[in-house]
Amino acid sequence: MKSFFRIKQVVNLFICLIVVSSLAITKHHELFGYSLKSEQKAETASNDTLRMFGNGRAEINTSVLASDIMGYGGKVPLKIVIRNGVVENIIALKNDETKEFFDNASTLFEKWKGKTIDKAMDMKVDAVTGATFSSKAIIGNMHQGLLYAKAHLATEDSENGSSSLSPSENNSSSLFSLRNIIGIAVVLMAAILPLFIKNRRYHFCQLILNVIVLGFWCGTCLSYTFLLGFAAHGMEISGSIIATVMLVTAFIYPLFGKKSHYCTHVCPYGSLQQIAGRCVKYKLKMRPVTIKRLDKLRKMIWALLMICIWGGVWSEWTDFEPFSAFIFHSASWIVIVIALLFIAISFIITRPYCRFVCPMGTLLKFAQTSIVK
Repeated sequence: MKSFFRIKQVVNLFICLIVVSSLAITKHHELFGYSLKSEQKAETASNDTLRMFGNGRAEINTSVLASDIMGYGGKVPLKIVIRNGVVENIIALKNDETKEFFDNASTLFEKWKGKTIDKAMDMKVDAVTGATFSSKAIIGNMHQGLLYAKAHLATEDSENGSSSLSPSENNSSSLFSLRNIIGIAVVLMAAILPLFIKNRRYHFCQLILNVIVLGFWCGTCLSYTFLLGFAAHGMEISGSIIATVMLVTAFIYPLFGKKSHYCTHVCPYGSLQQIAGRCVKYKLKMRPVTIKRLDKLRKMIWALLMICIWGGVWSEWTDFEPFSAFIFHSASWIVIVIALLFIAISFIITRPYCRFVCPMGTLLKFAQTSIVK
């Protein structure tokens, strides 16, 4: 009986993977890094990697050079303008990053402007807090573009043979940053300890850690923006260990009977709702019929949002999930209002967003329940 149930769970998970893959293809026209666009566009991009102009001006397009470097929503190509061996301007090309977060990350451009190629390469630039994924992608694109410039543009600085940090060295330094180490420790605690410790006080402490460390400090939650970006472009696991552990608790744990572990023990926004709920003893009582209707409404909302992506009508709804509100200095005011509204409701209704709205949670529930009978 258990083996039969596990087979059904695997089938459900496979169906969810198909759904996510189809959404990624529709939204990003890619699947695990393989572009489904015409080859002609790829050839054009390759030919446009380096463009030479008069007066010592050159433009480097990193679309091909950094095609394996991913931000939060996918590739983050740049156009680097160099004049007489000096970085004159940096222009962001079309990408799928959330606008508010990318605008915050793009403040890094000023650090490279006015620097010679070698000096720009030697700079150790840290990611912008609140836009870590986008920042790392920008830094990686700049490294690749500058390396290409040094190899193909004849400048006085290039002849000096100065050394520079490679993208891998930069990623390694960010991997062992204090924030990342503590974030990994907290997410591993959330993933493992609740399996053995059934203590209410510990659970409350873990919720607080989830909110402070995973939410406000690391800004990492599972969302459709992240999930579709991962399905479309892939993910460098070494630089996204926190997100990888979250994916395991969300999709793999249920195969071993640990349903809703991510939502209950890991998700920062779910944790914040639980904390708010514990602050007020009074709870609004809802009839079973009302709960069933709200649950049906959640499924209808989810289906409608999926149709919006498949139909190309409003795929931008993924930018309005409340999870990004933890990075409040980058999040839009609409997202912050939505997040605060449901936290306020959480004082009198237990986890209202998780139970009656969350599209991400709905997908996880479909992966956990018996869709196939």
